[in-house]
Amino acid sequence: MNEMISLENVTKIYKDKTVVDKLSLSVGKGEVFALLGANGAGKTTTIKMILGLAKVSSGNIKIADGTKIGYSPETPYFPPYLTAMEVLSYYAGIEGDKSKKDKSYLKKLLDVTGLEDTKTKVKNYSKGMIQRLALAQALIADPDILILDEPTAGLDALGRKHNLELLESLKKAGKTIIINSHILHDIEAICDRGVIMKKGEVIDTWTNGVSHESLEDKFIRLVGEE
Repeated sequence: MNEMISLENVTKIYKDKTVVDKLSLSVGKGEVFALLGANGAGKTTTIKMILGLAKVSSGNIKIADGTKIGYSPETPYFPPYLTAMEVLSYYAGIEGDKSKKDKSYLKKLLDVTGLEDTKTKVKNYSKGMIQRLALAQALIADPDILILDEPTAGLDALGRKHNLELLESLKKAGKTIIINSHILHDIEAICDRGVIMKKGEVIDTWTNGVSHESLEDKFIRLVGEE
């Protein structure tokens, strides 16, 4: 497997609480990988450590040389007085690549995520539209890896279907995708593999299509145990 990201015995301690405990996993090029677990399992902290937003207490995280990462957070926030195009133009400017500020390029990102280039301000967007804009923002740099925290939260059935189809097309284009989601049906529809976490530890792994047990049943059986 051509590894894009690997974690080896990664631990994160906040004050005296161990939030992630000796986590080891690897994600290969073109894989869609799931981080699963109940609230407080350590999934978002793991994502923050991969992104460098949280310092690793011990262990190692390796990311393939030259890799660009796009990130969509669980609760994205954008300046409410901007339009979607203005938001993307702003983030493209931060990126530093002038070609990514081209309006036609940014419009394509809006198109693929199901948004329109209108004068509507972000303050008037639904939660689902904000999620789509967050995904468009994550795609600006044409990243090798996408890390998506609850990418279908707040979307109606059609919106979820659209986003899953988009993620499938990105996978076919060779993107590596890491998803944290509580919507297990979406995980089964798009992900290849994953880990189930509980109290900062990996308690089991999951591979799509290997077991007769549904992911939901497996998740409830494992995460519900005390």
